Amino acid sequence: MSATDITTVTVTVQPLPSQRQRLLAPTGIPTPYQTPVAFSVAGGSVSLAGEAGTGQMAALIEAEGARPVTLTYRFAEIAGHYPEALFRPRDTRFTRAAGELVRDARRIAEDAADGHAAIAAIVNDTAEKFSYGHPLSRFHDGRQDVPHLGCGLTEGSCVDINLYLIAALRSAGFEAGYVAGYFFPAEKNGCCEDMHCWVVTRHAGAVLEWDIAHHLKMGTRDICCGLNPKPGSRVAVAHSMGLTFPELGIHETKLIAEPVWIDGDGAVTPAALDIRMAKQPANGALRAAG
Repeated sequence: MSATDITTVTVTVQPLPSQRQRLLAPTGIPTPYQTPVAFSVAGGSVSLAGEAGTGQMAALIEAEGARPVTLTYRFAEIAGHYPEALFRPRDTRFTRAAGELVRDARRIAEDAADGHAAIAAIVNDTAEKFSYGHPLSRFHDGRQDVPHLGCGLTEGSCVDINLYLIAALRSAGFEAGYVAGYFFPAEKNGCCEDMHCWVVTRHAGAVLEWDIAHHLKMGTRDICCGLNPKPGSRVAVAHSMGLTFPELGIHETKLIAEPVWIDGDGAVTPAALDIRMAKQPANGALRAAG
């Protein structure tokens, strides 16, 4: 491989006050902008666990004592492709659209001039339904499908917004997928606090990305395709929602977008994380992102 820029992401996980500690962590996926070339773990032993519906492999990490675990991802700035499984519809409570949502999405698509215009119309219709936030109760809690949202604004995070958007796009017959990773705002000099996610569509040969949440955080609901409307850098580590790891007793968890603690019954608990990025230009010195 010829010399190329390398992006390194380190995720440090603080230990739990228990004897047996296991982490489940995504290992990175390719995109049209980057290809994962290395993944390593310090502070624990590693095996692999397979997700039943998408074929993704996640790292199962047995922590060693009461010390932090550090995950290191390396991405080469080499064009790849989003995994084909990302676009494959799956029947889970996080992707199954309620009847009214199906009808509304199809109506929007039928009123558009063509498929590309229909996708943009559904994206912008979704943006009109949300205000950005992290509510304690999600609009889909306790449901076995994704409900239709009518008039008014519903508070939601990037996860909530994109859950709704993918259900709407697929209801109208469009290929769409959910990508999870880390976004490092330009002003934070290579640091971030948690995961971020975005949506990818594929229609008539065009693969486009959509990031409603970042537009909302910037004060606009006029959504354009493309990454990083808010300046910064991102990497992709996993995809899809409603994931099942049968060997671990995990059934239809919403997502695996960052390291999480798991117990013997498959229960998932968030971990305390420190997330940092550095970029190394080809034949150059390592520097912080941002």
